[in-house]
Amino acid sequence: MRRIRIAVVAFEGILPFHLSVPCAVFQSPSPEGSSPFRLRVCSAEGRRLTSAAGFSIGTDYGLDELAHADVIIVPSWRDPAEIPPQALLLQLRKAAARGKRVVGLCLGAYVLAHAGLLDGRQATTHWGWANDLAERFPQVQVDADVLYVDEGNIVTSAGAAAGIDCCLHLVREMLGADMANRIARRMVVPPFRRGGQAQFIEQPMPEAPSDRRMARLLEQVQRHLDQEHSLDDIAEKAAMSRRSFTRHFRQLTGSSFGDWLLSQRLSEAQRLLETTQLPLERIAATIGLGSPVTLRQHFQRAYRTSPTQYRRTFCASLG
Repeated sequence: MRRIRIAVVAFEGILPFHLSVPCAVFQSPSPEGSSPFRLRVCSAEGRRLTSAAGFSIGTDYGLDELAHADVIIVPSWRDPAEIPPQALLLQLRKAAARGKRVVGLCLGAYVLAHAGLLDGRQATTHWGWANDLAERFPQVQVDADVLYVDEGNIVTSAGAAAGIDCCLHLVREMLGADMANRIARRMVVPPFRRGGQAQFIEQPMPEAPSDRRMARLLEQVQRHLDQEHSLDDIAEKAAMSRRSFTRHFRQLTGSSFGDWLLSQRLSEAQRLLETTQLPLERIAATIGLGSPVTLRQHFQRAYRTSPTQYRRTFCASLG
């Protein structure tokens, strides 16, 4: 069986993490033996590059290798304002014209946009640059709220860990859920996160000594999500006025107490859907959302899928 040929584009100033994401997914050491992939790191700017971390990256493969690839991955780009090398853009256009899969992870979406491959398509990138991408390329339908977008042979992802989700999605599409799950287990990452799942900015639990009372209070709330937790009651337990508590909580977490509480409840709903067969009525009661209807409404809004579909997909991905 012919191995699937993966080409990963490297360039001057590339962040090591961005380069490592597709390499880890498509070239991870396998206890089962040979890999189904043939991976090549291809330089867009000479055989020896300097990474953003200062160390050198050497490769024998240049842009001509892209002509032989089944999947081409641009793992990022060093500067959204800089036009990528024309030779790279030409190779990407040719690959897309041949029906090959071209993938832009994180700021790699800018490279695909410069090549004209995102015109009239939906795409995503790191949430911090989504507005800029939309302004620079108004013909691209930028969705800042998702982990990755699969438009057939053109695929884009959000930043950092979303690139892993996107690459695992590609594996799942090409070789099935079992192979994707094996790679995910090897990497110790979640086996599946739907592309339409929202990009989140997680706010840490306050840990400063002056906020120990608040931290303990929120831990109590997390342990008793099934109970009512009104803003007035929680402010009273914190020995603050409603107004002071609201201001202090937003300074600590970046969100309102109501939004934080809902996110905790939905995270617990995810966990229960993934790890149990509890009916939706029981899950809704356990996390304090009352009814399956309310659970479905909030879950759909947050994750762009229904609880039932989320459970079905996750269980299917576990094989």
